[in-house]
Amino acid sequence: MTARLLESKEIAPGVLHLEFELASGEELSFVPGQFVSLKRMFEGKEVIRAYSIASVPNGNRFALCLNEVRCGLFSPFLFMLQPGAEIEVAPPLGYFTLRNRDRDMLMIATGTGVAPFRSMLAAHLAELNTQVTLMLGTRYAGTLLYREEFEDLARKYPNFRFWPTITKPAEDWTGRTGRVQQHLDEALDGRTDLDVYLCGLKEMVDDIRGLLKQRGFDRKHVVYEKYD
Repeated sequence: MTARLLESKEIAPGVLHLEFELASGEELSFVPGQFVSLKRMFEGKEVIRAYSIASVPNGNRFALCLNEVRCGLFSPFLFMLQPGAEIEVAPPLGYFTLRNRDRDMLMIATGTGVAPFRSMLAAHLAELNTQVTLMLGTRYAGTLLYREEFEDLARKYPNFRFWPTITKPAEDWTGRTGRVQQHLDEALDGRTDLDVYLCGLKEMVDDIRGLLKQRGFDRKHVVYEKYD
């Protein structure tokens, strides 16, 4: 399939939100939480990169959220891409999707790992009767991706809590500080009867999986996706 870039917007330093549409006009069918793979030739070799979809199913349109990896190949190219440009995209894949909607959920993300949660929450939160907590960790308040959207959801839905945490807070920051791991017990409140979803850097995901195992979680109730 071929996707056409509609909009490129920097939503934090070194982070882009990209809006695409399928050039053919056909519908892009996916489950919130899945990813697409972009393909391009670099120096005679095909390079493929997977990115979580950061939007809800919407006809032939979809959104991605990504960091610029300065020494990489693909992200610098995407940062230079202008509206109207086209790129090859593979159909959506992945199993990082909501499992049991009758259980309370704890979602934990770092950085752009929040992208699939943006898709899940926008698509499903209105129909959920369970308690959902999103914990988002980053270095600075200015890099809390989609912060206003999540704060709006927290005001609109009593069953949703948004817990941002900052490792390098400014003096005027009054919220949680430190890594997301430090607030795990507060979010769990001694419970093991909820589903935990993890998305972000490998170190964070592996660390929290270990902590959950220590606390007696069954691994079937821990769903994760990690990247380096």
